[in-house]
Amino acid sequence: MANFEFLEALGQIARDQNIDEGELLIALANALLAAYKRRPDSAEDAEVEINPETGEIKVWGLELDLEGNVTREWDATPEDFGRIAAQTAKQVLMQLIRDIQRRQMYEEFANREGDIVSGTVQQNDNRYTLLDLGRVEALLPQAEQIAFERYEHGARIKVYIVEVRKTNKGPQIVVSRTHPALVAKLFEIEVPEIANGIVEIKALAREPGHRSKIAVASNDHMIDPVGACVGARGSRVRNITNELRSERIDVVPYSDDPIEFIQAALQPARVREVRLDETEGIATVIVHDQQLSLAIGKEGQNARLAARLTGWRIDIRSENEGVEEVVVEEVWTEGDVVVDETIVVVPGDDGEIAAIVIDEVVTDAQGHVEEVVLVEEVGLEAEVGDGAAETDAEAVVEDEA
Repeated sequence: MANFEFLEALGQIARDQNIDEGELLIALANALLAAYKRRPDSAEDAEVEINPETGEIKVWGLELDLEGNVTREWDATPEDFGRIAAQTAKQVLMQLIRDIQRRQMYEEFANREGDIVSGTVQQNDNRYTLLDLGRVEALLPQAEQIAFERYEHGARIKVYIVEVRKTNKGPQIVVSRTHPALVAKLFEIEVPEIANGIVEIKALAREPGHRSKIAVASNDHMIDPVGACVGARGSRVRNITNELRSERIDVVPYSDDPIEFIQAALQPARVREVRLDETEGIATVIVHDQQLSLAIGKEGQNARLAARLTGWRIDIRSENEGVEEVVVEEVWTEGDVVVDETIVVVPGDDGEIAAIVIDEVVTDAQGHVEEVVLVEEVGLEAEVGDGAAETDAEAVVEDEA
């Protein structure tokens, strides 16, 4: 018997819940078969068929051979199966819909791992922040949150999908605000040249909430990759910085030449020289004295990010570190005191080169240990030991005997 009202109601539910009608019919047929099997007079093997054109429901009894092939079938529909069908549909239909929706949502978001989504803050506690993504909720664990960020109820934020877990209650979506790829995805949204593949992100290093470095290259020699990412008057990178709560972002040009790449990665510091030890993977970077603190950065942050960006271990040194030039070294005596004198070349306070003489007592004639410190500044044009130069000297003598 045709049941057009039943079929129409089923179709309406499928449309309202965004579920495929054929899938819903299959699920309902399986539920009806389970209800039929609970009857004492049910056939040992059977199947339920729902006609998608008329809505007519039939139960077919099956006789199988040893290999499971159907050798005979007959109409085993009970006389009161319409009532059974109505009761079963009422009891299981909504559960079936929920199960199908959960599976569809899992399949939808499982394919979106590595994507960026926007969510509304729903709930906060010490373990995680709950976000509403529309059809499903997401968890932002404490470990994936930027340390000083506070999420107000109803605030809208962008997050990176780290993992999609399948649970009995539906998909559990784990998102992150600290993942380095979040910065890359935000650049893809803000910079059309990256979305179109004209500009590529070659490397990225991040310390969430503080600073990020991103290296970019262009596949079109007419387009400046850094300028495209920064935007007119910094508009594009400013939008990303605002989304990340004022996290500083350095955009640098990528180069296949490791020396050029390391120099760019250490911006805004200006590098004088880069020496590579390819065996050890160490890059020794020489900078001007005035650039040393800038190259290292606050608590070593600039050097640390540059090392992650380039993949090299970076050792930063000032141009005068370890390169003091020994001008004179001699041993002389004054009475019974033996003195070792060394003159080294260092920068003076006025920017000129000066010589510092350091004298140390070794022993006296009786073997007593004494210490004499003599600091003497002389001009380089003066000859050491000839007494021609004017000197300023200060001596401190301690007798430890």
